[in-house]
Order: sequence, then structure tokens, then C-alpha cells
Amino acid sequence: GWPLLEVPGVEADDVIGTLAVRAHAKGIRTLVSTGDKDLAQLVNDHITLVNTMSNEVQDEAGVLAKFGVPPARIVDYLTLVGDAVDNVPGVSKVGPKTAVKWLTAYGSLEGIIAHAGDISGAVGQSLRDALEWLPTARALVTISTDCDLDGYAQDFDADLTPAAEDAVRLAPFFARYGLKKFLHELQARQPAAQVSLLPTGATQQGVETSAGSDPPAPRIASLAGTYETVLTWAQFDTWLARIDAAELTALDTETDSLDPMRAHLVGVSLCVEPGQAAYIPLAHRYPGVAQQLPRDAVLERLRPWLERADKPKLGQNSKYDRHVLANCGIDVRGYAHDTLLQSYVLEAHKPHSLDSLVSRHLERDDTLSYEQVCGKGAKALTFDQVALDVATRYSGEDADLCLQVHRKLWPGIQADQGLGRIYALEMQVSEVLQRMERTGVLVDGDALRRQSAELGKQIAALEARAYELAGGPFNLGSPKQIGEILFDRLQLPVQKKTAGGAPSTDEEVLEKLAEDYPLPRVILEHRGLSKLKSTYTEKLP
Repeated sequence: GWPLLEVPGVEADDVIGTLAVRAHAKGIRTLVSTGDKDLAQLVNDHITLVNTMSNEVQDEAGVLAKFGVPPARIVDYLTLVGDAVDNVPGVSKVGPKTAVKWLTAYGSLEGIIAHAGDISGAVGQSLRDALEWLPTARALVTISTDCDLDGYAQDFDADLTPAAEDAVRLAPFFARYGLKKFLHELQARQPAAQVSLLPTGATQQGVETSAGSDPPAPRIASLAGTYETVLTWAQFDTWLARIDAAELTALDTETDSLDPMRAHLVGVSLCVEPGQAAYIPLAHRYPGVAQQLPRDAVLERLRPWLERADKPKLGQNSKYDRHVLANCGIDVRGYAHDTLLQSYVLEAHKPHSLDSLVSRHLERDDTLSYEQVCGKGAKALTFDQVALDVATRYSGEDADLCLQVHRKLWPGIQADQGLGRIYALEMQVSEVLQRMERTGVLVDGDALRRQSAELGKQIAALEARAYELAGGPFNLGSPKQIGEILFDRLQLPVQKKTAGGAPSTDEEVLEKLAEDYPLPRVILEHRGLSKLKSTYTEKLP
């Protein structure tokens, strides 16, 4: 029921600013949910900000307490310090403390500009160097409050009043983005709001669904599929013909190690239709195990299909499977899809394991886990010790469920050209990464040694500069000595203390101090270059 306002060509902040000011003129109290500091410029007696992630509320007193300036001076403040989120640079060497000090002394940005010649030191020169930029920076951080919203929000009462819950539109939205809890709560309130958990446009049991039609109730394919253990050449030939003719084949490998470079192939599973999969055991070793087809012969007969780019293949973390098969001398081509990467593109903030994908998109939590199959700890089996019937169910499920998850995720990517381009790039990058991991990285030892020598010169120069600023030499690698220099000799403000009660000199503290003082900046740069030299340029050759 909440109204959604989207104005083409207008920034969301400017729409919010315009609405908030209009509401203020009508005497309407406005609460803006945001974590953006630039919106603090809108705050007044009728406009308040709330950050729902931190439960922080900013009224006029809250803005002053947080930034050190009132809302009316936030634009001037941001012009000076810059806004990294919006990529607006401020005045070099000017941090929050300096900005507040200047605004307190001179009243406004205009007052600071008028007295630019009176401000001494390097920071004063930085201000004078930035004078031509300041009007542009100010314009960039100023929120427009007079946008043309005609046709979008002309009447507050008519256009911006929450309406009744729209179950017809909410249900497909919840389903599309996997908001299962909200969908179930909605259906409990309004039983008529039934919707498939498939993305819009996907098919389920051959039934087409769309936002404008009445979708069928959710139906989940049974995992009691037909999973075949391939132990004869006749079975193998049947499956080879099936994958050769298939539009897409889910391919999974079973191995004896999680390290793809060390893993030995134990078996391969294939699936071309949901509920039907085959497991080809190749190297199971335990007393009484059935005769398996010879591994090398099987791989040679699979090689033409595996290495053909025009035979589309599907995997879950296909980079791992490519490594495993490369260990056997096979360069797999034709990976058209990877459910792990599909999940990453569609829902980067969620887990991407197959178990997680099956739980979210197939609503199944009864799959056979690796731990159930192999155990855990010191007594865990390697996969080559797993009984063939158990291995067949486990590996068959992996291939089967991979294909089912693909059929749920792929329509969502197809429907969005931007996501489609990102997914295509992810697939290409996965292949490049696999080749890089396989080949290794060529290190130019001579170039690194030259770079190490150059870094040594820069580090020595920084040490000399630090001694000059500190009034004498000290050990830049000693937190104790740094603390004595900064807080005892130079009387810099203590930001926080260690557990032992001493002033902290960690990176966070130094970064804060570096906003206003030169020595902490030099120490930080020295630390960064020293780390680069000791970790990379000296170690890699």
C-alpha cells in the first residue's frame, strides 16, 4: 500500500528534498529513512532523519552533535570535506575537525573564502588552490528542493497517502525476490493471494506464469528421481547419446579432495531432465565394490563431448570441475551456465552453495549432505570409500538439483539485459581465472628487485620526514614510541586507549589524526610502503 514515486531523470535525493520541503510548507512532519549524510542539510523543526540500520535519529540537535555544525551549514561542511559516496572531492588536507573549526571561526563557506589569505600552513594553501573548485563542489552536494514533480506527486493526499495492501502486486514481488516469510504471511492474511515461487515468466510443470495471470499453487518436484549407476558400456552408450543430443547437460564431478589442483576424479554425474540422472563411478575403492568401467577408457570416450564448445554444459562452481578434469588431461569447453554464478548475479548478499540454493528456490531441506555421506572429523571417509548406491543418490541429486535450480534462476537473468551482461562477463571471468590458477603467474624477479630498491628510497625519505616532524629520530615500527611522540611530545588528542590503558596508535586512530596533522599521515604512508616491500617485492622473487 505504500506509494512508490519514481521520476525519470531526477536523483532520488532531490525528489526526497523536494517532497520534504513541500511537506514542511504544509506543516506536515516528515521522517526520512536514510544513512546518507548529505540529507542532513534538510533537517529542521519539521524534518527528521532516521537510520534504521543503526537506530540513529537526527533532528537539529542530533545533526549538530554528529557533525559539529547545524543543518544550515551541512552544505558548506560537505563542500570542504567532500563526499566520497557521491565522488565529490573536498579540499585536500581538510578533515571534519578543520572544517568545523573554520566554519565556527568564519561563520560560513563565504566567510572562509573571504579569509582564505589569512589561513596559514599547508592546509591554507590547499584551500587557496581549491577556490575555483568550491562553487562546483557546493552545487554537487546541494540537494535540489524545487524539482518538477508534475504528473508524479501533485497532491499529497491523493498521490502519497498509503493505500490498502495490494496482494495482487505484492505476492509476485515477494515470490520473485525470494521473500518467503513475507509471502507466507501475506497468504495467511489473504488466502486468495496464491503465487508460484518461480520467477515471473518461468515455467513450472509446463505452465506459463506471469504477473497478470492467476498462477497455480506451488508444486515442488519430488527428489525421488531415477538415479542410475552406470556400470556397463551399454548404459554408458545410452547416456552418451542422451547428453550428445541434449540442449543442456548438468555435469558434476566427485573427487577425493576439496583442493581442485590435488583432487583425483572418483566419479561423474550427468542430468538432462529433472528427476533423471546418471552416476558413472570410476575409482571407488572398498572391499566388495562392484566392477566399475575403466576410468581412462570412460574419459577418452567422454573427451569429444567434454571438449566440444557447441555441447552446452551446466555446473555448480564449474571452475572446480574444469580443474578436476584438467587433472585428467581434458580441457572442458562449452560451459554455458553455472548456478553458483547465477546466484551471485541475482542475490550477491545470500549464500551460493547448492544446498542453500535448493533450500531457497526449490524449498527443499531434505537433500543428502556431504557430511551425511562421508561423515566428519578424523573418521570421515573420502568419496572413493562411499558405497556406490549412496554415491549415486548423492551425486545424482547434485546434478538433478543443479538443473532444477538453473531453471528457476535463469529466467530472472534472461528478463534483465543488464543482469544478462553481468552474468556473461562472470562466466568469462570464471574461465580466465581457472586458466590463471592452472598456469600460475609469471614473476619478473629483476623488476621486483628494482621496485623494492625504489620503495626503500621512498621509505627512507618518509623516515627522514617523520623525524623532522617529530623533532628527532624514533622507531616507526614501535607503537610505544609512536604513542610517546604523538601524545606526549606533540600533545595530539587521544582518540582511544588500548586494553592496558595506553593511547592507541592503530590504523583507525592514525587515519583520524591524519585528517588534521601531518605526522600521522607520514606514519601511515610509511607503514603501507613497508608492508608492500616486506610482503611482496622482497618475498616474491
